[in-house]
Amino acid sequence: MVPRLRERIVRESLSKIFSQEALDKAISTVDIIGDLAVIKIPREWEEKRFEIGEILLSSLKGVKGIFRQTTPADDEYKVRGLEWLAGKRETLTLHREHGCCFKVDISSVYFSPRLSFERLRIARLTKKGEVLVNMFAGVGTFSIIAVVKGNVEKAYSIDKNPSAFKFMMENVVLNRVSGKVIPILGDSKDVAPDLEGVADRVLMPLPALALDYLPYAVSCLRDGGWIHIYLHQKGRRRDVVRSGVEILKKVLKDRMLSASGRVVRSVGRETYQIVVDVELAP
Repeated sequence: MVPRLRERIVRESLSKIFSQEALDKAISTVDIIGDLAVIKIPREWEEKRFEIGEILLSSLKGVKGIFRQTTPADDEYKVRGLEWLAGKRETLTLHREHGCCFKVDISSVYFSPRLSFERLRIARLTKKGEVLVNMFAGVGTFSIIAVVKGNVEKAYSIDKNPSAFKFMMENVVLNRVSGKVIPILGDSKDVAPDLEGVADRVLMPLPALALDYLPYAVSCLRDGGWIHIYLHQKGRRRDVVRSGVEILKKVLKDRMLSASGRVVRSVGRETYQIVVDVELAP
């Protein structure tokens, strides 16, 4: 289900208990992961949260369980707090994306369906025989799609969350990419010395750590190459990519051959997640 259609269905469903004015002020988008839905509910709606859950369960086709996000993703493993609202209580699900399947437990790993376009975009940028290092791999989604839908010969797929690593190993087998996607459990800054000079392309899809870990990403490149770095930037939508590029120019200096980017999504008021595709000289 496309996001705009899903948002319209959510708004129409919740209009049974909320006014249009209330809906306009509140976050009504829903993340659908496999057969589970996760919604953010404004504080003033909390008393009706179970009613909201039941309404969405009957409105969203294919969804069997509704949860609400109670806390943001934590800093260490990026796991968000959840509360069950309706339907099945099990947090394990099978998410399908771009012809691949991913086992995900939304209570123990971070997963965003809103990065679906990005995962395919990165895969399509890759060239035959490339080696990829994914520094924040989660359950392996970016890495596996880069192999299945792109031209990556080998992807070193790193994450320090033991639960994410477990599901990554299962997803490698599930998608028949054993030997091509190499799951690694650890902090990528500690793993990077073992991968020095192996990569044609490095992926950094964790904005909170991206700039701090950038030197480790550079060390993984073989003879120059590409780094895809995701950042959170405040400001007007039309300005945030340019400001992100300027930050990277100051850090990378003469190593940067080219840089372009795009807004990935809004993550708050006048705050955006952006991606900058940076080409580095040898």
